[in-house]
Amino acid sequence: MDRMIYTAMSGAKHILEQQATNSHNLANATSTGFRAQLDSFRAVPVVSEGMPTRAFVVDSTVGADFSPGVLQQTGRDLDVAIQGKGWLTVIRPDGSEAYTRNGSLRVSENGLLQNSTGQILMGDGGPIGIPPDETITVGKDGTISTVSNNYEPGAVNILGRLRLVNPPEEMLVRGKDGLFELKNGQPAAIDPEVQLVGGALEGSNVNVVEAMVNMISLARQFDFQMKLLEKAENNANKASQLLSLSS
Repeated sequence: MDRMIYTAMSGAKHILEQQATNSHNLANATSTGFRAQLDSFRAVPVVSEGMPTRAFVVDSTVGADFSPGVLQQTGRDLDVAIQGKGWLTVIRPDGSEAYTRNGSLRVSENGLLQNSTGQILMGDGGPIGIPPDETITVGKDGTISTVSNNYEPGAVNILGRLRLVNPPEEMLVRGKDGLFELKNGQPAAIDPEVQLVGGALEGSNVNVVEAMVNMISLARQFDFQMKLLEKAENNANKASQLLSLSS
């Protein structure tokens, strides 16, 4: 059977995988601080007898698009966006560190500072506990301070500082939970140069129009691979007919 079948089959398979990535990006077009996932195709020659006239298609993941999203002013005291490059540090359920740009903060039922997806924020000394009946303020450098609501005027109480990091982007990899981590699994060093913008959130960097155009293009590519499979089947049927007549 013609090797074109395997070539078209591999192409269709990886187009579906890239379509899934594109759909995932579209689904997160409104997610705070989301970084679009990037995939690319590369050709791998088929090693066999004769001339290398066939090639498989492989979908190789490039990584993530680290371009910044648009800052949206919310006016909420617990909304923060990272200005320029940098990451907020959160702790996973297994105790490992991970990094996110989601700065929509809140206080959990246990009094710990976390983001809107329930991930606990890390400070320089660990998770940051927030006392009850306190007004929270986040400084540009990540300093968390509170003022008691029970006294007039309230005294400012500094609770800690958010653990802000800025590792090289080429060292970051996206985990299965959507959070980023270092490829070597080690925690990133604190970067005092990372600055926050209060009362704002960073939007997703997914270009919706580009993603929709890409979805249409991938659908057409998939149809082309299906036509190649039909062509290979027709060629095989005609070859079988010719062989039956010659015999």
